[in-house]
Amino acid sequence: MEQVIRPPESTRPTAARRPPVKLAVPAEGDDGLFTQSWFPVALSSELVAGEIVGTEFLDGKIVLFRAPDGTARAMSAYCPHVGADLSVGKIVDGHVQCAFHHWEYDEQGFCVKTGVGDPPPKSACLFMFPVRERYGIVWVFNGETPLFELPDLPFPDDELEMTAYRFGPTLRCDPWIFAANTPDMQHLTVVHKIKFETDQPHELVRWHDHGLEFSYRGTHQGNVPMENTAGIRGTSVFYRWGMYDGFWRCNVTGFSLPRPGRHNVFSCSIVRKGPQAAEQLEAVLAVSRRTVGEDKDILDTIHYRQGLLTKADKSLARFLTYMRKFPRAHPSAEFIN
Repeated sequence: MEQVIRPPESTRPTAARRPPVKLAVPAEGDDGLFTQSWFPVALSSELVAGEIVGTEFLDGKIVLFRAPDGTARAMSAYCPHVGADLSVGKIVDGHVQCAFHHWEYDEQGFCVKTGVGDPPPKSACLFMFPVRERYGIVWVFNGETPLFELPDLPFPDDELEMTAYRFGPTLRCDPWIFAANTPDMQHLTVVHKIKFETDQPHELVRWHDHGLEFSYRGTHQGNVPMENTAGIRGTSVFYRWGMYDGFWRCNVTGFSLPRPGRHNVFSCSIVRKGPQAAEQLEAVLAVSRRTVGEDKDILDTIHYRQGLLTKADKSLARFLTYMRKFPRAHPSAEFIN
C-alpha cells in the first residue's frame, strides 16, 4: 500500500491560497502615452557634424544631427511628403535632405525647399524635441517643453574628468523599472550589499515634484566606505555623487525608451581632475558594470507590479505612487509613426 506523507499540521495552509492584490503602474505606451521625462538617445561622440543618426524612440523613430552651430537636434524621422525615412537622407547646407524627393528641413524642422522647386506646403514640418547635450550624452524630452532639467553637479565641469558609455544589450523592461531600484532599500541592501549607517534610510529621502534625492553614509561591497547623494529625476535619470573609497566619484545614468517595454543604459562616470583621475574613472566604471550586471537578469525577466510590501518598502511604495501620478503625454505621435 502506498504511503502518504503529510506535512505537519502547523505547516498546512488554513485557507485557500490567494494571489496577492496587485496595484498596477501604467506601462510606457499604455493608452498611447509615455512619461514626460528626459531620455538618453545617443552618446555625444555618435553625432558627427554633417551626418544623420536614426534611432527608435517611444513608439516610433527620430533623427539626430548637428545644426550648423554644432548643437544637437532631434526631430521626427518621417518626411511629411510621403513618409520617407529621413535617416537615410543627408545633410545639405545645414539642412536635412530627404533621400526620396529631396525636400529639405532646416534646424527648426521646417521644410524650406523641395527637390523640384515647388513651394513647400506651409504645414510641412517635423516635430522638434527639446534636446540637452550633457555628460557626454544626448538627451531628448518627451514633450514640447521640458517640465524639469537634468541634475547639476556640485563642481564645475572644468574641474572634472568625464567618460560616457552605454552598457550592453537592450533590457526587456520599461526604463522607470530600473529607476525604481534607487528608492528600493531592500534591493540596495540585498542585491548590491549596501549597508546604511542608519536603520531608517527612508527618513533621509527628500521628495519633489519630479523626483527624489537622499544623502547617506555607509559601506559598499568589500566594506568600502562611502558618502553618497543619490537621486532620480523624472522617470529615467539616475545620479549619485560623493566620496567612495577615499575619492570623489559621480555617475549620471539615463535609461532610454526605444520602444515600450525596452530600454538601454547610458552612463557617465565622473571624478575630480588630478594625477589619479584615469585610475579612479576605471574604478567607477568597474562598479557601474558590476551594478548593471547584478541587475540585468532581474530586469530582463521581471513582471513588475506592486504586490505584498513590508515596512522596508516605504520609499519604494511612495515612488510607485509617484509613478502613477507622473505626467504622461505623446505630442509627437502623429509625426514619429
